[in-house]
Amino acid sequence: MRAARLIRMVLLLQHRRTMTAAEIAAELSVSERTVTRDVAALGQAGVPVYAERGRSGGYRLVGGYRTGLTGIAKGEAEALFLSGVPSALRDLGLADAASAARLKVSAALSPELRDAPRTVAQRFHLDAPNWWQEVETPAFLPALAEAVWDDLPVTVRYRRRNGEVVRELEPYGLVLKAGVWYLAAATGGGFRVYRVDRFGEVTARQGRFVRDEEFDLPGFWDERAAAFARSVLREQVVLRLTPAGVRNLRFVCGDRVAADEAVAAGTREEDGRLTVTLAVESQEVAFGQLFALGPEAEVCAPAPLRERFARAAARMAEVYRRP
Repeated sequence: MRAARLIRMVLLLQHRRTMTAAEIAAELSVSERTVTRDVAALGQAGVPVYAERGRSGGYRLVGGYRTGLTGIAKGEAEALFLSGVPSALRDLGLADAASAARLKVSAALSPELRDAPRTVAQRFHLDAPNWWQEVETPAFLPALAEAVWDDLPVTVRYRRRNGEVVRELEPYGLVLKAGVWYLAAATGGGFRVYRVDRFGEVTARQGRFVRDEEFDLPGFWDERAAAFARSVLREQVVLRLTPAGVRNLRFVCGDRVAADEAVAAGTREEDGRLTVTLAVESQEVAFGQLFALGPEAEVCAPAPLRERFARAAARMAEVYRRP
């Protein structure tokens, strides 16, 4: 949006002192003509941008001009990066900081741009949790958020299937996925992912840890999420699908990518059905998912799962034969 671009332009000039139109255009991913128009708009709004001609010329701010945006506190600035996810702000305890930051930004904008925050909020909203899921903030999420912000090592108790373990972690980042919070943390054996709602205790230790500057949270999460999805699909089921079954398979499976891959590699039979090999988490999970397809899917293998469907179909037929 133009308001955000104008703010970035002022901050760029404040930081670098002098920049050519070409440099600004490259930084903001716009044309030099757009830069010229934006500079004129800043001048009309009272921001003293001066154009110097010549080989070493460019745009600069006159008289050491400093925008009031730099008065934003550290916590407020950090909160702005999450301002599009109100549920995340509440969970992390940053709602008040984000509100204060938005007020400061609005006050610093010129009059014709002050409606921008409200305009954006009325057009874009991100609701992270799943449908029909009671949203509960994990008890130790604020403490972990503080540790992530300040690079504080922590000692934790973590609940696993076979009991609780005590770990010393260096918290690198928090991820909100489908309404569930995860912590990416460094341990003695590398980086691992922990569900925040399974922490039974979080205690900050003395000092700060030195972050690995090469650690990339989005890239790390994408890699681990893909690996997790692959590891979950441990078994295979062979199906014969009617055209309706082919259309609906991706809507009943937990992994739509696996469903699409199975259909793409399927073999067409003479009766028009498609034989596919579908990767599934387990036979138990497959039964619950594929049962929704009814007669549009026939389980061919493995034999125990086919027999289970046959028994279920017989029981259902008996139920509907009753008057």
